[in-house]
Amino acid sequence: MELIFEKSRPGRIATGIPKLDVPEVAVTDIINKSLLRDDVDLPEVAEVDLIRHYTQLSKRNFGVDVGFYPLGSCTMKYNPKINEEVSRLPGFTSLHPYSPVKFSQGSLQIMYELRQYLSEIFGMADFALQPAAGAHGELTGVMVIKKYFERKGQKRSKMLIPDTAHGTNPASSALCGYHVVTVRSNAEGGVDIGHLRELMTKDVAGLMITNPNTLGLFERNIEQVSEIVHRRGGILYCDGANANAFMGVTKPGDLGIDVIQLNLHKTFSTPHGCGGPGSGPVGVRKDLVRYLPVPRVIKKGRRYDWKYDFPDSIGRVRAFYGNFNVMVKAYTYIRSLGPDGLKKASKTAVLNANYVKERLRAYYDLPYDRICMHECVFSGKRQVKESGVHTSDIAKRLLDYGYHPPTIYFPLIVPEAIMIEPNETESKETLDAFCDTMIAIAREAKENPDLVKSAPLTTAVRRLDDVKAAREPDVCWGKA
Repeated sequence: MELIFEKSRPGRIATGIPKLDVPEVAVTDIINKSLLRDDVDLPEVAEVDLIRHYTQLSKRNFGVDVGFYPLGSCTMKYNPKINEEVSRLPGFTSLHPYSPVKFSQGSLQIMYELRQYLSEIFGMADFALQPAAGAHGELTGVMVIKKYFERKGQKRSKMLIPDTAHGTNPASSALCGYHVVTVRSNAEGGVDIGHLRELMTKDVAGLMITNPNTLGLFERNIEQVSEIVHRRGGILYCDGANANAFMGVTKPGDLGIDVIQLNLHKTFSTPHGCGGPGSGPVGVRKDLVRYLPVPRVIKKGRRYDWKYDFPDSIGRVRAFYGNFNVMVKAYTYIRSLGPDGLKKASKTAVLNANYVKERLRAYYDLPYDRICMHECVFSGKRQVKESGVHTSDIAKRLLDYGYHPPTIYFPLIVPEAIMIEPNETESKETLDAFCDTMIAIAREAKENPDLVKSAPLTTAVRRLDDVKAAREPDVCWGKA
């Protein structure tokens, strides 16, 4: 396919502008010439060529509306279009964030009730909706923890993070000034209790645990973990990005979790990717509510309002009040499904992941052979040993079969990792077709490894030089 610049022909334009009915003014008369560019090399194409070019490009995009999107740890599930329709109602999209409260009652009510729903679902005292995404929610949660110890007059310098946690957890802790200490996993993929006891000293602020973790496994010893952390006065933080596995089934607050961040764009229905949109609400236990960001929506009788007067708050963490459009979708999703529907979604996600695990276990190594939650993690070590075919080769071969590859080489503690999250929206037929393809590739790796190593063969762009692309990126545009 040609670049848009290769279609360029001198003098062609894609738009027409009627003649002015007022006197013309040269742009240099109203804008300083030093601020103008005369070297902008833009393509010159007709409107039909412009439309066809970008329409053809759009057909090469892959999304969950096109096919199975099994990215592990991302929950790329199909999102009901009714949620999109509701979020686009003009009463929501046309309302400026700083509109007077009397004109914003419906939006404030949604935010107020969403906090209540999330608190009930996850067993927390209250939620802050302001954070813009999961990692931002982590940062907000750690800021709450830091403020908590400051108010207690305690200087705690360390944050414990298991080696199966999400990769953003260490960054969130470091940004708040904590020294990150890694907690080892045990043989079954959970927290090594002995190592945790050894590390949990009085200078530790808390433990940031991802549960279920990035191996797709639920922490069997969570109550014991909670007891160890709390005995030393620490805070137990849960990265709730994987809430798609347990919403409606168990409440983190009942398991001893003190702080949790959610990813509404993963668990509660918002198409995401390419950096947004997102929302990362933070829930806390009762004595930590005072530290949550401001402003907060309060209810006075039948009227909703903003309240800023929380002297112990960590303050504002985002412009305006958060990604409201995402909140509307989450609110619609919760109201549509109800408690029984949320529970069914979680149970189906877990069922689908275990189905994939059982179908593929004979063809790929399974480093942690136990019932998984919403995702399962395999290893391509067998293929590397038998024929020199790596996980990246398997992922690229999947492209030839029309599938977006799953997450690979993560979590880091699994060599040649293949992380598959089928989620609850995929049918048995879809899962079987995907598993049949993975089995076929496993056989190809054994019988014709050179074929797999040269994949993809059918895509518009063939195999790239990953090292060269990383070290010598070409970010220029236009003609050479």
